[in-house]
Amino acid sequence: MSAEASAKQPGAKYDRLIAAAKGAPSVTTVVVHPCDESSLRGALESAEAGIIKAILVGPAARIKEVAAKHNLNVSGCEIVDTPPTEAAAAARGVQLIHEGKGEVLMKGSLHTDEIMRAVTAKEGGLRTARRISHVFVMDVPAYDHTVFVTDAAINIAPDLDVKRDIIQNAIDLYNEAGFGTTPRVAILSAVETVTSKIPSTIEAAALCKMADRKQITGALLDGPLAFDNAIDMEAARIKGIKSEVAGRAQILVVPDLESGNMLAKNLAYFAKADGAGIVLGARVPVVLTSRADSARSRMASAAVAALHADARRRKSPIAAA
Repeated sequence: MSAEASAKQPGAKYDRLIAAAKGAPSVTTVVVHPCDESSLRGALESAEAGIIKAILVGPAARIKEVAAKHNLNVSGCEIVDTPPTEAAAAARGVQLIHEGKGEVLMKGSLHTDEIMRAVTAKEGGLRTARRISHVFVMDVPAYDHTVFVTDAAINIAPDLDVKRDIIQNAIDLYNEAGFGTTPRVAILSAVETVTSKIPSTIEAAALCKMADRKQITGALLDGPLAFDNAIDMEAARIKGIKSEVAGRAQILVVPDLESGNMLAKNLAYFAKADGAGIVLGARVPVVLTSRADSARSRMASAAVAALHADARRRKSPIAAA
């Protein structure tokens, strides 16, 4: 089987990602409120694979009850007991990050809003100067490249400055977590021409000029691009688009959360893509999983965060110590 054909096998890109994470030093991960089978199993399987060292944070009795019910072994994990509320577990998980006990934060069975409220809190949260954003790292069997879709989960209607941070977060993840260097970034809209009738096309053009002026670094940007000519060479050729990005984009930047969420779910359900989720721009990577995630997706999410955290550790060993 050719390398190209192999890359298009379901799960092939994630297999390589998980293998890379297994080859790197494991990363201590604070798992918040893993109080159902899927979240607890996902954390434990990632730990058994050597990708993470899991610290389980939540009501200890409930975690042990879930483990016993589903024949899961938590004896090798530290369990930090908290009051039974999701908010208490989220707050304690963030506190452990501040105490230097972990390099990654992972969502368990609590609601996304609950953990993100603790992460983004002005007092005691994990904010940095960079805007927090989300990236779906998607393994689409029909596409040659691993695809990033951003932001489809955090920023509802980002303005130009927020989009700059969204793009830079995704570029940094791509470059630092072993996906390659100098990714091709497509800034999506409904059309590939700039028009005042569609504001996202104007912002796309401005973002490309910001990259020219080194306000965004580490990637090749082009936009506006419609989805078809961002990912299909023939569509780009028919439209007469000559670009290093068009037809083979690796990072897809969406205009807003609604379009991004629909794009990611279309890829998942129509194109049978797996999607790993990670939040960037905080003091540590934050793994966001869904109850609908497959075991492979959960492990891939942990792998992405672990590779990113390991790269940050090597880049700044004093800060990570």
